[in-house]
Amino acid sequence: GGVTGVSPGGSPGGVTGGCHRGVSPGVSPGGSPGGVTGGVTGWVTGGCHRGPLPTMLLLPLSALALLLLSCWALEPPPRRPSPSNPAFRGFQRQFLLGYLPALAADWLQGPLLFQLLHSRGFLRSQIAALYSCAFASNVAFSLVSAPFVDRLGRKKSCVLSSGLCSVSCLLQLSQDFLALAAARLLAGLGTSLLFSAFESWYVHEHLERHDFPAEWIADTFSRVGLWNSGLAVAAGLLAQLVAEGLALGPVAPFLVAVPFLALSGILAGKNWDENYGKSRPCGKACKEGLRGLVSDPRALLLGLAQALVESILLIFAFLWTPILEPHGIPLGIAFSGFTAASAAGSALFRRGVAGRLRLQPLRLLLASLLLLALALLLLALPLQPPGGFLAVLLLQLSCGMYFPAMAFLRRRLQRGAGAAGGARWLRLPLGLGVALALPALPGDPAGTRGVLGAAALAALAALGAAGGVLGTSRGDEGLSVGDEGLLEGDTVE
Repeated sequence: GGVTGVSPGGSPGGVTGGCHRGVSPGVSPGGSPGGVTGGVTGWVTGGCHRGPLPTMLLLPLSALALLLLSCWALEPPPRRPSPSNPAFRGFQRQFLLGYLPALAADWLQGPLLFQLLHSRGFLRSQIAALYSCAFASNVAFSLVSAPFVDRLGRKKSCVLSSGLCSVSCLLQLSQDFLALAAARLLAGLGTSLLFSAFESWYVHEHLERHDFPAEWIADTFSRVGLWNSGLAVAAGLLAQLVAEGLALGPVAPFLVAVPFLALSGILAGKNWDENYGKSRPCGKACKEGLRGLVSDPRALLLGLAQALVESILLIFAFLWTPILEPHGIPLGIAFSGFTAASAAGSALFRRGVAGRLRLQPLRLLLASLLLLALALLLLALPLQPPGGFLAVLLLQLSCGMYFPAMAFLRRRLQRGAGAAGGARWLRLPLGLGVALALPALPGDPAGTRGVLGAAALAALAALGAAGGVLGTSRGDEGLSVGDEGLLEGDTVE
């Protein structure tokens, strides 16, 4: 999901109604950019905007429309018709009704988080510390989330996820730093459960309780992917509408998310049956993960590449708002454009694998990492506003290609949970390191560009690690797509 399963922040400045009057550091009163900046001046005080708002409004709207058309054009036709079994359709509908509201709520919390925290009067370093709370709790809990969910019960975990995220959203009403820190911790835990409990519940019910054919799982997750992309685009537009169009302020999207979370928890708790996984001690699961990681050098190299990319995306989740907001780009609409670019990247991956070229996932992974490094390098330059926005879209496009490619390669390597657990061990030190370093990142334009330049180097390191798979004794053996095309679940994280 999301770019990186962690929701990005929103814009600094705050919204109090009316149009923008002030200017931000790096943008002259006439609207010309002066470089990438992380500073904030509190743009909105009422009155009229004196900068080039129409251009900055048309740019993300035009990009959004073009990207949505690209998604439609690139998506390959399905390899087989959808199952028409009434019992399966009813079960699938029951799952989607419980899962999709939770995904919608998660997306609603993304576009305006930075803006909300700045409107509370916090400094950039304090906002970074709040982001770090969510990052650290998510990365640390992901190490034990699978055995936790298996032992607690998957339905209970789904309901718990909705409850934790609801409390987190309601705590956004507070002005207290500690309350907001608690909100971010709960958000990290709830998001980790969101992306581990729901799908594991479905797979168990599909195979064990209902005994439906395994190949039908792909139909459900393809529908989830389609709905998730649409919900992400709609969430950005809705956040823009309620916060600025209706002048309800940046906390409004968080409050709108609460009914969606409540609906998800109620439907899951009422309509779903409980199921459990194999009860294994967390220590044993972690040891198996490490064993799976070192048993195949390819798993180690791909795990390192994954940890580097996710660390980059954690940093970018914090920086994207200070990069774009000073140029007057509406953040909710920009967020919708980002998610559309990611969806276009995923469609491009599927077209590349299933189309005439028959490109292999490892090659597409390398291409996505090269595009990621290029996008970060462009963002490290003092670009004009349209250039910076297009560079961010390129970054999101690369992420859309990266995630299904990495998921395919990991599944082919692990054939179980070992390599996945090992990859979490690599994510842990890098993710916690990013969380600790985030408050210390420089806030001046030159410093921000320096951070993005360092991120570009990390992307090149990830490219080298992934490319190193070809240099191992087994190369890409077993990592290719055969004549049968992508198999069910091959690209599901």
